Order: sequence, then structure tokens, then C-alpha cells
Amino acid sequence: MRAIIYIVLFFVLVPSVQGQMLQQKLKTSSLDSQFVYLNLYSKSQSTDFKVIRKANLETVRQNVRDSLSTYRKRIAELSTSNSSSAGNIKGLQDSVSSLTNQLETEQKKTDSISFLGIDFAKGSYHTLVWAIILVLAAAFAGTLFAFRKAKVDTQDSKKTVDELQEELQSLRKKSMEREQALKRQLLDEQLKRNS
Repeated sequence: MRAIIYIVLFFVLVPSVQGQMLQQKLKTSSLDSQFVYLNLYSKSQSTDFKVIRKANLETVRQNVRDSLSTYRKRIAELSTSNSSSAGNIKGLQDSVSSLTNQLETEQKKTDSISFLGIDFAKGSYHTLVWAIILVLAAAFAGTLFAFRKAKVDTQDSKKTVDELQEELQSLRKKSMEREQALKRQLLDEQLKRNS
């Protein structure tokens, strides 16, 4: 008799222990695992049908709802994050384009020089400056050459004038001497006639 009691107790307690284990597994496992456990621990009516306890079905259903709710929240968070990321990307792209424009402007400023109110490229400016320097150097050399020539001409002219002055002085002296000699002769002749 005891054996029959043990057998009856075994058949009564085993399903309730199995039911508690199934409830525990359904609460702690993933959705896919929950469906696998539900399929394993359900009673078979026939090859195509199984009997599932309502409590187990409600537990799985609640778990599916919770998972869906969690996934929807996560999707909403990711959408918000995505839209804010898109806004950040747009802001960064605007910032990059602004910085690119500023860089181009600064490069143009550094690559050009304003001279007499006109912007020149550095190469053109350097060419212009060297051309001006060469023209001024040529003008200076021409002026220096003309000055030296004028100085040499002036010295030659002075020398010629000095020589002519000396010649004139000697000619004056000679003509004075001749005049004096002629005046003496005339005076002597007048004295001879008067005497």
C-alpha cells in the first residue's frame, strides 16, 4: 500500500515540481528559449496539437509584451539619438564648410599682397618689385654716368678756360708791351721832330 501511495504521490508531485521549474525557466530565459520550454513541457494531444497551461501561456505573453515594450523604447531612443546625431553631423558639416571657406580666404590673403590698392599674387608682386628696383637702378646708373660725364666735361672746360685765360693774359701782356714800345717810339719820334 505504501508503494501505491508513493506512486500516486510521485505522479502528483512530479508534475507540480515540473510546473514550478517551467515557471522559473519561463521567467528567466530568453523569448526563444521560453517557446522551446513551452513546447517541451506541454502535453501532447496528438502529433499536431499540444495542450499548454494558461498560466504558462500568460507568462510567455507577458514576457513578449515586456520585450516588445523594451524594444520599442530602445528604438525610440535610437531614433532620437539618430536624429540628434544627424543634427550634430549637419552642424559639423556646416562648421567644416565654414572653416574651409575661412581657410581659403586666409590662403588668398597670405598668397596675395596689396600694392597701390591692387591685389597681386606674391609671384607677380615680387616680379613687379624687382622690375621697379631694376628700373630705379638703371636710372641711378644713367644719372651717375651722366653726372660723371658732366663732371669730366666741366673739368675739361675749366682746363680749356684756364689755358685760354693764360693765353689771353699773355697776349694782353704782349700787346701792352708792344703798345708801350710803340708809345715810346712815338714819343721818341715826336721828341726828335720837336727837337
